[in-house]
Amino acid sequence: MSLSSVAAVADERAQPARALGFRDTAGLFGSLGVSLLLPVAATFAVLPGRSLWVTAAAIVVGAVIGSVLLGLGAAAGAREGAPAMVLLRGLLGRRLSYLPTVVNVVQCVGWATFEIFIIASAASAVLDAPKWPFVLLAGVAATWMAMRPQGAVRLLARYAVWAALIAGAYLFVEVLRAAPQPVPGDGGSFWTAVDVVIALPVSWFPLVADYTRHTRTGRAAFAGAAVGYGTATIACFLLGALALAAYGAGGLDVVDALLAVPLGAVALAVLVVVEVDEAFANVYSTAVSTGNILERLSRRVLAVVVGAVATVLALVVDIVSYEPFLFLIGAVFVPLVGVFAIAYFVLPRGRWDVSATAPARPWLLLPWAAGFVAYQLTLPTFFPSVGQGWTAWWTARQQDLGIDPANGWSASLVSLAVAAVLTTVILLPGRRRKVVAP
Repeated sequence: MSLSSVAAVADERAQPARALGFRDTAGLFGSLGVSLLLPVAATFAVLPGRSLWVTAAAIVVGAVIGSVLLGLGAAAGAREGAPAMVLLRGLLGRRLSYLPTVVNVVQCVGWATFEIFIIASAASAVLDAPKWPFVLLAGVAATWMAMRPQGAVRLLARYAVWAALIAGAYLFVEVLRAAPQPVPGDGGSFWTAVDVVIALPVSWFPLVADYTRHTRTGRAAFAGAAVGYGTATIACFLLGALALAAYGAGGLDVVDALLAVPLGAVALAVLVVVEVDEAFANVYSTAVSTGNILERLSRRVLAVVVGAVATVLALVVDIVSYEPFLFLIGAVFVPLVGVFAIAYFVLPRGRWDVSATAPARPWLLLPWAAGFVAYQLTLPTFFPSVGQGWTAWWTARQQDLGIDPANGWSASLVSLAVAAVLTTVILLPGRRRKVVAP
């Protein structure tokens, strides 16, 4: 059902605007959460030298926090019936909403790039063949689905989702039978591992309303998105962590570890096929987000452009860039959720204006920026492709403020708290004046 839901919301003519309930929404986001990129991300969440139960706890905690934040955007999307970037007009105003729109387009292109990359890498490993033809094939397939999603996605929905569930369950059983042991080594912070996990559901916050605007109630949207994506996040991260613990000796990555499972190549091949819908969703959402700025430009044209760019980038990207990409997503979007949650749910000011004339609220850029700074001061992002200058600068600022670089705090929670508190400080006086006014 879930892939059919993707197709339905990708084509607004397919169903009435409020056709989705809790089960539909949970199925949709459960499907979107089943991605090979999540087991790969587990590489960065595994805590060497510590019990697997500690890693599992970090995964569960991160999934719960991230999914609740995702659910807030899902609920607002259902209540307002607006796409995610249009929804942010009510927070920042129409023109200032272009800023998160541009940032979101960049992250969507990044996700589409990594989706195509992981599809090609896994297919190449399964078939022991060069990677570049699979990059081109995955890029073309994702772009075509984003242009004409109905027929192709519904065909996949009949078989691929259930095959993926069977394949995932089989892999889970096999890695457990292999008696996984703690990954050797030392180091790693519990809360840094939590931050890795949080980044995955939070990355969907600027996209979630694109889909839940079709959900009947805010409550169903919140629960469906949080439960669906949260469950998938826990399952996929645990699969990656257990695979590394069972088969990852000698420096194998997650894909190699899954291939080491008996009949792992068959199960992995199924997951590769289903992965195409993830790349499609990112290409499609990029087109939807861009429509907040370029309203008259055809989504099909945008899909072709985005698909082509992501395909080219997938030919040159390195998986080493994946970890800093996740932390950068957390640094950007966790504080944005904090600002939005306070302004929309805690201290609302009348009707949430998503119109083309929504007034600018530039003062709300401050808590968003402060949250980003707080994240970097807690856990500076390292960009391997541009050297250590960015990390060195933030590390120097940590020293200036007496912050231990190995503090072990959760950058996500620190960032979220800073953004939320500062937003409250900015909005509360105006709300009080409104209440006491005659």
